[in-house]
Amino acid sequence: MPELPEVEVTRRGIAPHVEGRTVTGIVLRRSGLRWPFPPDLPALLTGRRIEATGRRGKYLLIRFAHGTLLVHLGMSGHLRMLAPGVPPQKHDHFDLELGSQVMRFTDPRRFGAVLWHANDDGDIEAHMLLRSLGVEPLGKLTSGELAQCLHRQTRTRSAAIKQVLLAGDIVVGVGNIYACESLFMSGINPNTAARRISLPRYERLAVAIQQVLAAAIEQGGSSLRDFIGVDGASGYFQQSYFVYDREGEPCTRCGATIERLVQSGRSTFYCRNCQT
Repeated sequence: MPELPEVEVTRRGIAPHVEGRTVTGIVLRRSGLRWPFPPDLPALLTGRRIEATGRRGKYLLIRFAHGTLLVHLGMSGHLRMLAPGVPPQKHDHFDLELGSQVMRFTDPRRFGAVLWHANDDGDIEAHMLLRSLGVEPLGKLTSGELAQCLHRQTRTRSAAIKQVLLAGDIVVGVGNIYACESLFMSGINPNTAARRISLPRYERLAVAIQQVLAAAIEQGGSSLRDFIGVDGASGYFQQSYFVYDREGEPCTRCGATIERLVQSGRSTFYCRNCQT
């Protein structure tokens, strides 16, 4: 599944092609994906100018003067910028036409979403899919502020820190790959109860989260099985993994064997020696 870095890579990829452009047409090739497409989307957007792009967690936000188009890539979706007239393939479900270019949404598993939120319905942060999301780990938030947030909001959390990171209600976008890498970099065992982690350890974790996510974005994200960038290229952050998907291999720090455990149905990779 595309995580925060892959979604941010996508946003940065489409931004120079769509911002300031006027929508000339909308093509819907099915009734919807995870949720139905807004049936009046062509009437809502055709002739309207895209003011800006943004991101909230794993949701892409394409902002217009009268509302926001929300795009979620789901399990296997991606966006591409194409020339007009490129024939659609089997899993190409949605086109945003911009005159000399087309933004096309491809989603083989159809778990993605294209939704509309009008300004008349309130602030976009109040949207039902966004309002319960935690803080953004990148942007204006310093590592110290992120650490304070994690420490304050996990005081009653008996769940393992890895599961708390994945929940997304305290901090967003730290998916499975990047949680494993961040916990390794900060020396925290993924099984440690969140409430038992001290503020100094959260400070190390906050720095690690921000460094891991920033590095992944700069390297184009991870080459997940179904993810490609807007330009059709795969990310190469996976070449820098310390622990993720390295079960049985030696730790790059201490030489001990990287282990795998399953937490809530997700694989966790870690070094028992380095992470206590």
